[in-house]
Amino acid sequence: MSLSAPPALPATVSKQDSLLHRAFVARELGIVVALVALLAVTTAKNSRFLETQSIQDLLLGASILVILAIGQTCVVITKNVDLSVGSVLGLVAFAVGKFFVTWPHANLLVALVIGLGMGLACGVVNGALIAVAKVPALVITLGTLYVFRGLDYSWASGQQINAADMPASFLRLGTRTLLGVPVLAIVAVVVLVAAGIVLRSYRSGRELYAIGSDATAARLSGIPVSRRVFAAFAVSGALAGLAGVMYAARFGTIDASAGNGIELQVVAAAVVGGVAIVGGSGSVWGAALGALLLTTIGSSLSVLQITPFWQQAINGALILAAIGLDRLLALRLASSLRGGRPHGA
Repeated sequence: MSLSAPPALPATVSKQDSLLHRAFVARELGIVVALVALLAVTTAKNSRFLETQSIQDLLLGASILVILAIGQTCVVITKNVDLSVGSVLGLVAFAVGKFFVTWPHANLLVALVIGLGMGLACGVVNGALIAVAKVPALVITLGTLYVFRGLDYSWASGQQINAADMPASFLRLGTRTLLGVPVLAIVAVVVLVAAGIVLRSYRSGRELYAIGSDATAARLSGIPVSRRVFAAFAVSGALAGLAGVMYAARFGTIDASAGNGIELQVVAAAVVGGVAIVGGSGSVWGAALGALLLTTIGSSLSVLQITPFWQQAINGALILAAIGLDRLLALRLASSLRGGRPHGA
């Protein structure tokens, strides 16, 4: 039996893919330009802002947010959202701290496995309720946000784990560098590259985009929608667990409020980085750039002596601008495919 070649994609589909690729590459380049401009303005105000130690602190601050934004991207491109990542981070960070308080000479890899395992378990709970029970992700993850945080508060019972209670070898991971680059930043880059390759080059990754574009059409074409959505939430939970381990190593002092509110920054990083909140488009590269931009904004405001209130206001403005830009890109794409201008644009 001879195998026939797969049918060629319609010209319209190829054109759409090309236009989408160019649009989101331009979006990511725009973030780079904004980041460079922000660095230039801040450095003009304080020349020490780009010293080696300052850059290392900036990368360390962004590393945890980048890890969380990668997991969030996997979820958002399926037209869902995971609001529980901050609570998962806090629960895992406290668990790792308690582990080292009880077994101060334990192997660091055991703590990593515990963190990944707990995060994965939380992600599995989210994924099962959403993919199997068909309950909206916003509702489920808002509920598990409080459930996981409540478990954390109940476990901690007001206790705080101090850096002095943690092994020095573990805490050094939060400050150690390799060729001048923080180890935590290297971990974030490795995860970023792996996720980028899977989403771009593997069938399971591409199917996430198909689900976010049109779940019904994806199901009719044979894509296991429920299984893929379940996997996306499991990955998000596992990466939140990894971020919890990194948080414990980075800060050392941990209580039940660790990671409180960070989920909003994570969603902002993904959206600002070009991951469409309506699903079906975006990349982990853009989400990582969005995380770096938001982290840099936070550092720059303190250098520029601007009240922290403006950080939240700027983050909100960036989200609104990103959603508006997504709408504009969609109109331009539709116009290009029709060969004309969008009505009323």
